[in-house]
Amino acid sequence: MAHGLDAVGLVLARPARMLGFEPFFMELIGGIEESLAAEGRSLLLHVVPDHEAEIRTYRRWGEGNLVDAVVVVNIALEDARLDVLGEIGIPTVVVGGPRPDLPFANVWIDNAQAMRTAVTHLVGLGHRRLARVSGPRHLAHTQARTDAFMGECARLGAHGAVVEGDYGEESGTRSTRALLGRGDPPSAIIYDNDVMAVAGLGVAHEMDIAVPERLSLLAWDDSALCRLSHPALSAMSLDVHAMGVQVADCVLNLLASGTVRSYTAPLPRLVARGTTTTAPQDDD
Repeated sequence: MAHGLDAVGLVLARPARMLGFEPFFMELIGGIEESLAAEGRSLLLHVVPDHEAEIRTYRRWGEGNLVDAVVVVNIALEDARLDVLGEIGIPTVVVGGPRPDLPFANVWIDNAQAMRTAVTHLVGLGHRRLARVSGPRHLAHTQARTDAFMGECARLGAHGAVVEGDYGEESGTRSTRALLGRGDPPSAIIYDNDVMAVAGLGVAHEMDIAVPERLSLLAWDDSALCRLSHPALSAMSLDVHAMGVQVADCVLNLLASGTVRSYTAPLPRLVARGTTTTAPQDDD
């Protein structure tokens, strides 16, 4: 195990079994490790069940001088981790933001603008009943996407509905069934990750709802899952590996200069594949 002066810590608070099903974090970690290794540093990855355990890890790392810096992901609207890291004094890079009061270096994506792009595209195809299967509502990027989704639907005269998921297959399945079982089901659904979108595509097949003729589906965070599904899933595509490299570069710059800066990752771009098309004629 690496100790001090060459290690950067990353704690993931989530069920360990989910990691294998989440291409996002595997690609992010790959990008971080690639950039750190080029500078002779290593990534110390720790998986814990919740934020309380994550905070205990930070305190242990700080007391033992086990890492030179930490990378924090999945920023919550109210996030005790940031206060603790400020107290401990470990150099910190936050993946998320920006917030006016954020005293940490950070790399963020303009999730609101990306969501407006997604909604505008679907409404441009004639869809007037849109739905979104979101990630957990306490996450800052979830709230940014939800606000942008509802705001853009209202601006363009479309009806928007949001159902909360947890990024897992079961929540994608459950949420899609709930949406499609309504009296006025959506003609287009946006999912907050690839796993839930693939699960939603499976539900449409089971319910004999033709995709994309009757229902358009759009995933977030493009991956091999999207490209290999049938039909291939349209997605808001982000180069997550490149973002990981950018996060590591932010860490290295922080350690070299001590300067807290905010970096913006490239916006996700919409890649249209086989699950999005013009709205059915009866969508009003």
